[in-house]
Amino acid sequence: FKPVEVKGLPVFTGGAVGFLGYDMVRFFETTVPGPSDDGLGLPDMVFLITDSLVIFDHRFRKLQVVANICTDDFDTIEAAYEAGRTRIETIINRLSKPQSVAPFSLMEEPEDTGVIDSNTTQEEYEGMVRKAKDYILAGDIFQVVPSQRFETDYQGRPIDLYRALRHVNPSPYMFCLQFGEEFSLVGSSPEVHVQTIDGNIKIRPIAGTRWRGETEEEDQTLAEDLLADPKERAEHVMLIDLARNDVGRVAEFESVKVDEMMIIERYSHVMHIVSNVVGKLNSDQTAYDVMRATFPAGTVSGSPKVRAMQIIDEMENSKRGPYSGAVGYFGFDGNHDSCIALRTVVLKNQKAYVQAGAGVVADSIPENEFHETVNKAKGMMRAIERAKLLK
Repeated sequence: FKPVEVKGLPVFTGGAVGFLGYDMVRFFETTVPGPSDDGLGLPDMVFLITDSLVIFDHRFRKLQVVANICTDDFDTIEAAYEAGRTRIETIINRLSKPQSVAPFSLMEEPEDTGVIDSNTTQEEYEGMVRKAKDYILAGDIFQVVPSQRFETDYQGRPIDLYRALRHVNPSPYMFCLQFGEEFSLVGSSPEVHVQTIDGNIKIRPIAGTRWRGETEEEDQTLAEDLLADPKERAEHVMLIDLARNDVGRVAEFESVKVDEMMIIERYSHVMHIVSNVVGKLNSDQTAYDVMRATFPAGTVSGSPKVRAMQIIDEMENSKRGPYSGAVGYFGFDGNHDSCIALRTVVLKNQKAYVQAGAGVVADSIPENEFHETVNKAKGMMRAIERAKLLK
């Protein structure tokens, strides 16, 4: 159905919210069969229909409650309106009750857990990197992103991990999705997968990273060094080309543009090279077509994308699950926004799982790529350990 437009409301006021796991690609590209090991045994996709929402604006500290009512279910418009008002009042009454929330302290540091368990040994991962380089030298691909999955114990609440991530690793896309008692997804992704708002498509590829400097001068020096790095620039240009190709599959002719080219975007701990690829959605296409055309992101698969995914299937020993898929929404109004499932934790059976990959190119050093995945995972593991401090 088509919702009535109400001015003053946020972009998303109802629709389907959830995730597409990386392994959904099997339905889009039949030449990528997938590994036989089911991994964590999670669904390839889960979306929940949300017709009642509590929307909190962190910047202005403003809360809105929205209820979507289908008028076909009522005899009169007045009855539908009263039903919506009653639902909103019920939600407000629940929100008004005192909540027991454990205090969060940045002063209390969790212990370093040291070694973390993985489904891949260092020798196995470095072997994947060497195999990937053989494919690159043979001309099959330019880049591929092999990954490994880490795990640790976690008996806390998903919302406590979300709170920890908001404090120690804030990102443009924060989410905490609880799917009953089965499992939860908690994440702080820095990267949009694809966005389609009012017919405007956007992909914002990120590639190239440096730590933030301790002073403004050091920060600027690091930014200049990042932009001057030929390896980082070459990888980023490749991802821009992938994004242009993906958007071009569903965009109007000659509407695809790069309106921001290799700028520095700063976050709390790191900085990245970022570009912006946009296009105008074809009139006979929808947000679902956009997702299909762009999935999965090139930053988590490689280039050329299909061949890179086939090689990932050869190297990785189990399904990826949510990692490197997409988390987001499809609105009742046809709009869509999603992030890449990076820096994402799967909580299941009192365990926390974190998956991380590294982009392998011709001059990659296997040991360095292994340690890159470990360091990425440790950032999330620190947030998990901090969440354990909440009682």
